[in-house]
Amino acid sequence: MAAYAALVSVMNIIEDIRNHPRFSTSLHHEQVDSLCENVSFLLDFIESTNHSHGFTSEEDEFLERHIARAAHAAEDVIESHVVDQIQSGSTSLLDLHKVIRDLVSIKDKVVNVVKGERRLFEDRVQPGPTCSMSVPSTSSSKPRSTGKNNTMVGFVDELLHLMEKLTGQQSNRLVIPIVGMGGIGKTTLATNLYENSFITQYFDIRAWVTVSQEYSAREIIFGLLSSQSKSTSEMDRKNEDELGDQLHKNLSGRRYLIVLDDVWSAEIWYKIKFFFPDNNNGSRIVVTTRMSNVAVHFGSSHFSMKLLDEVKSWELFCQKAFFDEECPRELEEIGKKIAKKCKGLPLLIAVFGALLRKSSRTQVYWENISKDLNSILNSRVDEQSLDILSLSYRHLPAHLKPCFLYMGVFSEDHKIDAFELIKLWVAEGFIRPNKTQTLEEIAEGYIKDFVDRNLILVCAFGSTGKIKTCNIHDLLRDLCLKTSQKERFLYMMSASDSPQGIENERRIVFHERFPHYIHHPRGVIDALESTSLARSLISEGGRLPFKPRLLRVLNSVTRDCLDDILKQVNLRFFGSCKFVAPPEIWSMRQLRHVELGEICLPDPPSSDGQHDDVIVLRDLQTLLVVKDFKLSEEVCKRIANIKKLEIVYYDVSEELYDNCLYNIDKLHKLESLYYHFDDEPNRSDLLLNLTFPSSLHKLTLEGCFLHWEDLTIIGSLPNLRVLKLLSDSVIGPEWDPIEGEFVGLKYLEIEFCDDLMYWNADSSHFPVLEKLVLTGLSKLDEIPSRIGAIPTLVDIYLFLCSESAAMSAVEILEEQLFALGNENLRVRIDFSDEGLERFKEKPYEDNLYFDPSVLDQNEYEDFYHFFQVDIVFDSREELINWAKATAVSHCHRLICQSRRENAQYLTCDKYGHGRQKNIDVEDPRNTGTKKCGCPFKLIGKKSRFDELWQLTVNDGRHTHRPALFPHGQGMTSRITPQQKARIK
Repeated sequence: MAAYAALVSVMNIIEDIRNHPRFSTSLHHEQVDSLCENVSFLLDFIESTNHSHGFTSEEDEFLERHIARAAHAAEDVIESHVVDQIQSGSTSLLDLHKVIRDLVSIKDKVVNVVKGERRLFEDRVQPGPTCSMSVPSTSSSKPRSTGKNNTMVGFVDELLHLMEKLTGQQSNRLVIPIVGMGGIGKTTLATNLYENSFITQYFDIRAWVTVSQEYSAREIIFGLLSSQSKSTSEMDRKNEDELGDQLHKNLSGRRYLIVLDDVWSAEIWYKIKFFFPDNNNGSRIVVTTRMSNVAVHFGSSHFSMKLLDEVKSWELFCQKAFFDEECPRELEEIGKKIAKKCKGLPLLIAVFGALLRKSSRTQVYWENISKDLNSILNSRVDEQSLDILSLSYRHLPAHLKPCFLYMGVFSEDHKIDAFELIKLWVAEGFIRPNKTQTLEEIAEGYIKDFVDRNLILVCAFGSTGKIKTCNIHDLLRDLCLKTSQKERFLYMMSASDSPQGIENERRIVFHERFPHYIHHPRGVIDALESTSLARSLISEGGRLPFKPRLLRVLNSVTRDCLDDILKQVNLRFFGSCKFVAPPEIWSMRQLRHVELGEICLPDPPSSDGQHDDVIVLRDLQTLLVVKDFKLSEEVCKRIANIKKLEIVYYDVSEELYDNCLYNIDKLHKLESLYYHFDDEPNRSDLLLNLTFPSSLHKLTLEGCFLHWEDLTIIGSLPNLRVLKLLSDSVIGPEWDPIEGEFVGLKYLEIEFCDDLMYWNADSSHFPVLEKLVLTGLSKLDEIPSRIGAIPTLVDIYLFLCSESAAMSAVEILEEQLFALGNENLRVRIDFSDEGLERFKEKPYEDNLYFDPSVLDQNEYEDFYHFFQVDIVFDSREELINWAKATAVSHCHRLICQSRRENAQYLTCDKYGHGRQKNIDVEDPRNTGTKKCGCPFKLIGKKSRFDELWQLTVNDGRHTHRPALFPHGQGMTSRITPQQKARIK
């Protein structure tokens, strides 16, 4: 919703200026108060109409367009004035008269509409609620005819499971919530249950009502009564409580099944639940909802519907496209491709199946359908089916709508970094502040809300238990893009476009590199240069094609644009590769998140005593990765609100005292810290300077060369939840933790601390530990057995550890599972197929996971973003060396394939499939270098114009585990001990 986003942004801008020590004097306070009053009125209007309707009329859309236009004009006037002052070094009074006049005019229109037609604002009378119902005329009637098209293809197991719950031995009244995203088949599943012949005989009374978001408790009860007998004039005259008493009387003593379909709020349940008696005879109430946070109110565990896998998707597709016929053999391959593209959403599978059922059954026609699914979806598919998904958007509260639409900036199938999404929302100005939370904390709540509404899917959780990555179904992404285009919220652009009239676009998205005048039509560059009011440029990098003045978000550019970037004083989110910052960076007060491959920060300029604020970067929360950071007292004052900091020290030849590490404890809001020493520091010097703030939640150390006894410095941190001890962070053969330390630690990771042999710990040393990750501990004798007794421990993960350590993990699992009955603990061990054979026949496969080197057929790890970088190489050799070194850093090996004059191809060493050869020695064992058809492929290309080389990613997926010895040649890992002996 563009209007809401623009109004919130105006409020945030005004608040920022009010808090600025210099520019606050440029505001006329009476004008600011008037502006805020009008903006607040319009915000309340949008929230009120959005909440009370759940849909947008033409008149609403007309008003919102005018509101958005006026709010954007206010943004432009205010931010332009501030930028002008910063660049000129002067201060002048900001005249908001015209902006206020326009907003007052819009406000008057709103008031006239409210008073004259709908009374939706101020002194608003609550409209009579409505209820959309499909109820039977008798107790045995159906809510709707399902017929052959609604059979539960793909959900047979789920149907049987729910039938068991409906007819199970539990005698008390039971509420069964069915939860899932729109279009996943909740209503179809409930209908199949409701109409099942056994169910119709099992229950004395059945009734179905569709609640929807606009509900009336009286109408719902009235509908349920009408399902048992025809409504009478006497019923029409009764109020809600009288009807409820009658329903309670009718249901008493009888076994009943009630279906409440499409519930959006728990409020309705609390209004009507008292009218459903518990007859202790197996009565059931089935509730379908898209909202996980609604399902928790029904007092029983909910049934969550998942997307279909490929096999079930194909089964459903065939049922919809062919009924009882078999799929013609020539259409099977392309049909499976179409079904797969539906990403497991039954609604979409059914829509395309029905479309193709009525179409030509030729391979060419189906190929065309497969290539153009999205455009067909928007133009030819049944609008009623698509409306099922758009309901989810229309019923969102106003504050969530712009955040949901913004999901469209990410490319299809992209795994979205949740923290990056939060930072982008905040930088865009979408988040309305409150007095108790930071903007980021509010935004984190929004992500959880989307998950609860089943609008986004969680891909992975981070070590702190927060959502780490998520994604959105392609159909919902298309909904975002379609709505964004209609509201002019996002402008999606490609270098091949010939855009017209885009000068007022606020957010421009490229799913490729920025166009360059040498390689692209001049019209594209001219169009971009006209977008002087753009606030966001999202791309895959490249040279900045124009110089906007008011940018807030710029996610990726090449290094040769950095001088222009520093002139973007309005910038809040900036991402690039390596960056040597000039002193001007300390004047970019709007910065909230700086995420670079590497940044060198200069000392801040000395204060002139007149204009400099002590804390210049008061909004800065993320700063990474800083090279050789000198944490002087002045620096700490200027980044006092920092929450996430990553530092790499390359040069430790001088005393660490010069880097002022001891000042880190002055950062009282720091929550996450990463220290990496490229060279071994002097231990005594490091210990004298190593301090940490008590606010720290997450600490990652690498290359520190501490001793295990030195960890008492860390163990006493009261709020530490996550500790990652990476390569050479700690040395020594034995760790004896001290009781009373690490009392709040939930996640412990130890990686390639090669010396560790003996770890003497028990459950009292890590009393609330939840996950233990051990990697590359080849000498570790065993995991302490009493670690398994920690009541909160649920995961132990070993990768490339000693066999004895792996055995000890299995013994811990055996003791917990069989002796103590602890079924929550899971153990995962990664090693080669040879090691796997020793553990194969264990009787607890649900809790113990062994991963060989090759991943499952549909499983992969995507390394696209590690290689698609804005780096220009001077030669072919420089490109190859960089690519190979980057691969090794992620435990993979690259080899050079075909070489051309202007191109160089690099693939994973597991690319392709090896040929079976007859040899007179034992077959080599499976190792990390055996070919398995891995698709990973890079292409280096030389420019025709400047002879420089650039790298592109053809396929970023590795379909196998990381290599054990990524630095060396593969042959020595493949040969057997007998072969090695012969060589010697």
